[in-house]
Amino acid sequence: MEQLSVNHLLGVKYLNEEDIQLIFKTADHFKEIINRPIKKIPTLRDITIANLFFENSTRTKLSFELAEKRLSADVINFSASQSSVKKGETLIDTVNNILAMKVDVVVMRHPNPGASLFLSKNVDVCIVNAGDGTHEHPSQALLDAYSIKEKLGELKGKKIAVVGDIIHSRVALSNIYTLKKLGADVKLCGPKSLIPKHIESLGVMVSTDLMQTLKWCDAVNMLRIQNERMDFNYFPSTREYAQLYGLNSQKLTSLKKEIVLLHPGPINRGVEITSDVADSKNAIILDQVENGVAIRMAIIYLLVAKLNNNPSV
Repeated sequence: MEQLSVNHLLGVKYLNEEDIQLIFKTADHFKEIINRPIKKIPTLRDITIANLFFENSTRTKLSFELAEKRLSADVINFSASQSSVKKGETLIDTVNNILAMKVDVVVMRHPNPGASLFLSKNVDVCIVNAGDGTHEHPSQALLDAYSIKEKLGELKGKKIAVVGDIIHSRVALSNIYTLKKLGADVKLCGPKSLIPKHIESLGVMVSTDLMQTLKWCDAVNMLRIQNERMDFNYFPSTREYAQLYGLNSQKLTSLKKEIVLLHPGPINRGVEITSDVADSKNAIILDQVENGVAIRMAIIYLLVAKLNNNPSV
């Protein structure tokens, strides 16, 4: 059986193209299964997975939990707001206490960049990064690329734009790594204050002109403005941002071509995209949610298969 080159999913940075294609191929199989009347398979019976969320989440948390349950794993959910973390317990102590209950896989979201990598070096368990601060969100980028591939047929040579709050977005960085490894051309667009310095060193183009970017691309990922991560004003007002970088039906119609529209959620309707655009035929936002379950099933299945082949990890 083909297997991943990694023992954890810490970020797309650590995957190669073969890993990504294997995840996609496995997700194809699982997508067919979750569209059957009986959606559950006994593949991970006797495997215990802990979902550790130190930050709020709706889609990612539900998607991982559903993926795990579809594979018949035993699932325990941990929320930092209702735990001993509030009493000053360290990350390693928290995880070691959970591991003492004989957990096989830890899915973790954490506000600090590099938390998953730190944990993988200090704790003997398989780690899946469900988002670490402003660093990476690998499963989201994989489901985004999978959804674009489903729509456009192939990613090699395709032009993909990522628009919005690049500097605070873990999705943006993971998108860049994924799309570049699959041979796509990537352009980032947003106000200069929201684009990190030297980001071009990752092999991407940068623009501050939304219309020019939309005319160039085959698909666009509209990112949310992350007000909760902003400690000062990065742009004059939300209204001005929406006028310059928000996507509405007028801008979409003026392109005179079809482009695929993605959004990682949650959507600030009327800011990065208007409701009519979010609900239009161009948008594959709900496809992303469906594909998210299949991709996360594939990730967990492949990591557990690697774990079983190499139990000392």
